[in-house]
Amino acid sequence: MPKKSDLYLKNYRKLKEIAETMRDTDEPDIDQLVVMVAEATKAYKNCQVRIDAVEKTLGLAEEGGR
Repeated sequence: MPKKSDLYLKNYRKLKEIAETMRDTDEPDIDQLVVMVAEATKAYKNCQVRIDAVEKTLGLAEEGGR
């Protein structure tokens, strides 16, 4: 089973890759754009879960959420 930090890095790299693709594309294919946004949303949520867990562990999480 991959370490949680490896999963975070995988998701972070996916977000970065999608952002670069969107930035470098002059005329995106709308169907591909929908797929990229869905993948980016999933990767973002996975990263956020890991960040929240680390903040909680370090005592940095705000009470009552963000």
